[in-house]
Amino acid sequence: TWKNEKGTQAGYQKIMETGKALDGVEAGAWVPEADPNETTVGYGGYPDRDGHVTLDACIMDHLGNAGSVTFLEHIMHPISVARAVMEKTPHVMLSGAGALEFALSQGFKKQDLLTEKSKKAWLEWKKQAKYEPKVNIERHDTIGLLELGKAGEIAGACSTSGMAFKMHGRVGDSPIIGAGLYVDNEIGAATATGHGEEVIRIAGCHLVVELMRQGKSPQQACEEAVMRIVKLTQNRNKNLKDIQVGFIALDKQGNYGAYCIQGGFNYAVNDNSGNKLIDSDYFLK
Repeated sequence: TWKNEKGTQAGYQKIMETGKALDGVEAGAWVPEADPNETTVGYGGYPDRDGHVTLDACIMDHLGNAGSVTFLEHIMHPISVARAVMEKTPHVMLSGAGALEFALSQGFKKQDLLTEKSKKAWLEWKKQAKYEPKVNIERHDTIGLLELGKAGEIAGACSTSGMAFKMHGRVGDSPIIGAGLYVDNEIGAATATGHGEEVIRIAGCHLVVELMRQGKSPQQACEEAVMRIVKLTQNRNKNLKDIQVGFIALDKQGNYGAYCIQGGFNYAVNDNSGNKLIDSDYFLK
């Protein structure tokens, strides 16, 4: 999701090395997680309204194994903690202090993730302290990756620092299997970005995959999921212009698609033809 050519390149290179899609999505997520200029993912992410950088992430493989962390502080690569939850515990999701305790037990380094740039933005926000989630904040939001391995298996990953200046404790769709990410190796996979509350309401990524199971293409499935959100938003008398949600999907044959509520969402694709950035089609023209 978004302008993440470096991430897709890293993921592609990792697959060339190990052959495994799971290794690829983890490596791809590492790029924005460690980039202090990406203010909605990992290190440098904007804090919540109380000044805490809290991270959410999940990962899922072709066998249906999944791992997730929510409300995690002080760890730069939550995607790798999520993978450790998947591979080293009987659970799917760990949260907050428990997630941090587990991460430290696995050798992850505790560090301050609040950069001076993000701290400055937070202090400026505090002057009025208006909670107004913005559409397409900067050019980036959640990082979601879907990849095909050399054996044709699919894996997915999703990582975010969440909405800027969110309420302390808020968790969006990104670490929720079936909402921000879903993988079914028989059919394909999907991941989401944007306002997570709207994705959670429709179990968005599970919906996209199930629509593909019914015969829709990745593009058609993403469009139908967005239209579900559009209809719910209108039924709730909310202003659609205040909401952005985008889905990307990948099927077993390597076909992909994307769709969002309003313009400004793009996604990167890296395959045998090279690395390219594509502007997603959208509903609000």
